[in-house]
Amino acid sequence: MKQKLLPNLVNFLATCLVVLVLISDAGAQPRQRPATIAGKPNLNGIWQAANTAHWNLEGHSAEAVDDFWQLGAIAAIPAGPSFVDGGRIPYLPEALAIREENRAGWPGADPEARCYMPGIPRATYMPYPFQIVQGEGDIITFSYTFANANRPVYMNEADHQIAPVDLWMGRSNGSWDGDTLVIEVNSNIEQTWLDRAGNHHSYAMVVTERYNLLSENIMQYEATIEDPMTFSEPWTIRMPLYRNIEENARLFEFNCVEYAEKLLYGDLMSEDVLANEAP
Repeated sequence: MKQKLLPNLVNFLATCLVVLVLISDAGAQPRQRPATIAGKPNLNGIWQAANTAHWNLEGHSAEAVDDFWQLGAIAAIPAGPSFVDGGRIPYLPEALAIREENRAGWPGADPEARCYMPGIPRATYMPYPFQIVQGEGDIITFSYTFANANRPVYMNEADHQIAPVDLWMGRSNGSWDGDTLVIEVNSNIEQTWLDRAGNHHSYAMVVTERYNLLSENIMQYEATIEDPMTFSEPWTIRMPLYRNIEENARLFEFNCVEYAEKLLYGDLMSEDVLANEAP
């Protein structure tokens, strides 16, 4: 009996060893990213624009910022192309005058300098990454580095609505047009700008975004802006977004309020505090 049991035991142990090796090898393999979630493209990941749209959505040449001459070329505005279909934003005359006032007051007048949440579409092409969290539920979440802003996108049509008050990041109602994620953003507070060049909007703005995955790591972004109080007609911006593919890519917090305190509350601070000295 012992002679019969020994070979069986050896075979059993050998089989267990093989299984453990296979499990170990399988665990060592990188997890494959699913191409779809509930039949729709998998947009999960950390994305970022790589362009000058955050400086100016319209085409512009390089320019010095004289107020910060001590920083030399570091503070210069880089040249960039237009991301607007047709090249120019179709402002109404009164709204164009407001844009020029905004430019004259930059950077202090810019909501970005004050660490206010950037709004849509500006949050998409700021020089900071953002993350899309997509599952099989009724909400897709967008999280942004700047000011720790975020927004839920409500994918269930029964949840689509206009917010009762205007919001810094608006109200996002989402749907799928084939493989393209379409988001209508309403209830946008008028204090947000569209870039650092003073381009702006009113509370009547509605933004229709389209996210179309071109490849695993490249996505085409489009945003059509309608605001009859500011623009003579709807207009559209387009640009690619790129997935962060470095190992362990993640968002880092940018709690920028403390860096804007002097700008926001300088008239209430003592001279010592403003001079960076101990109070």
